[in-house]
Amino acid sequence: MAHALAGITRDFVRVAEMAALACARTMGRGERRYSDHVAVEAMRKEMDVLPMRGTIVIGEGERDEAPMLYVGEKVGRQGAEDMEVDIAVDPLEGTNLCATGSPNAIAVLAAANKGGLLHAPDCYMEKIIVGPSAKNAIDINAPVADNLKAIARALKREVSDLVVIVLDRERHTQLIADIREAGARIKLITDGDLSAGISAAVRRTNVHAVMGTGGAPEGVLCAAALRCLNGGMQGKLVPAKPGQKERLAKMGITDLNKVYTERELAPGDDILFVASGVTDGSFMRGVRFFGGGSRTSSLIMSLKERTIRFADTVRLDGSKDTIVEF
Repeated sequence: MAHALAGITRDFVRVAEMAALACARTMGRGERRYSDHVAVEAMRKEMDVLPMRGTIVIGEGERDEAPMLYVGEKVGRQGAEDMEVDIAVDPLEGTNLCATGSPNAIAVLAAANKGGLLHAPDCYMEKIIVGPSAKNAIDINAPVADNLKAIARALKREVSDLVVIVLDRERHTQLIADIREAGARIKLITDGDLSAGISAAVRRTNVHAVMGTGGAPEGVLCAAALRCLNGGMQGKLVPAKPGQKERLAKMGITDLNKVYTERELAPGDDILFVASGVTDGSFMRGVRFFGGGSRTSSLIMSLKERTIRFADTVRLDGSKDTIVEF
């Protein structure tokens, strides 16, 4: 099992690429649910043929809410000799971004050895995400100003030099005010806090932290990426809808004050993170279609192999007269 996931890396890349290609056809049509639907169908179809005994641990919701890629669904060939793999998916992260043709819509998945990803419920998660240099400086229970000062010290900067990404939501009104009062700068985004989390862990993106409350499933996916990037994260589960607290209790989660780190959200020692661009973004270009083919851009990260790769793939439809541009 030392390099179990490495053996099917190309298969997982194809899974993400097929989802990206499917929903990219719907870009800008203003039909976010349809865009998500075609991405889910494409990703599920590709997963069926993989040589693994896969289990969806982060997906499209509960079985009664999602016809496929639901939490607990078995995917892959399920052969007796196939490896057991836990999988987290977001076939279209940024449905609104795809629907409007905005940047940073991606198709994404993370895979790990069995037990390597937290079975996070579909609720909110309060998060603070930083890069390697500041990972030991943050405390999600501390005041915003204290965290920003600690991050600035770790990065050998002034607080006024920091850029913090925050989802533009009404629930973040006080958070935004606190960041501004502390003197840091803010980049508000409409969607896509997973891409934002990756940005915070990479130098020269001019993003130094992500703060606020977003989806818990996206939090686990982000943690998988951060493990590969040596980034840091702290998160607290936040039940916001009726029945979610009871759902958490059934999953054995009763301490809502527990602070999860990236290592607790994605504890596996063999983690693979794959993302394919749907629309142009910070790290990848979106899908490009041309007469006779298409071109996709993907990011592949392996914790076991300690590698981060970018894949640019051109697919041709077989026409003899196809002209390929590089």
